[in-house]
Amino acid sequence: MSRSTSSEAIERGWDEPWYRVRLEGFEASFLPSDGEDLDEVCNIDVFVALEDGSRWTATVFTVAEVERLMKLWAGTDEALGGRYFWVSDGLIVRDPGIDCMTDVIAGLIENGEFSEIFQPVINN
Repeated sequence: MSRSTSSEAIERGWDEPWYRVRLEGFEASFLPSDGEDLDEVCNIDVFVALEDGSRWTATVFTVAEVERLMKLWAGTDEALGGRYFWVSDGLIVRDPGIDCMTDVIAGLIENGEFSEIFQPVINN
């Protein structure tokens, strides 16, 4: 797949409590749990600021994390005993880690699907 959006980070690092990754065209701000290994993140909130000034949000889950949650909910009242998984601003990815998730975000921006998946942040 050819991409005009560079997946190479221009800048990355901590801005407590956020872990920010800036690429050409956008900045992604992830909110990991305290002490969480950034290469193993499997369930995380992310805010994305595009170069046009718009801001967007989603919760990113790995396939394995969705399966883990559904098994955890089995036998409970949560999600009909774990028989379904739904979240309004959810994005499910195959691989864990901030880098993998950032690469997916870059791909979604390039292929035009980003605004169909992420929710706009409305300032009041």
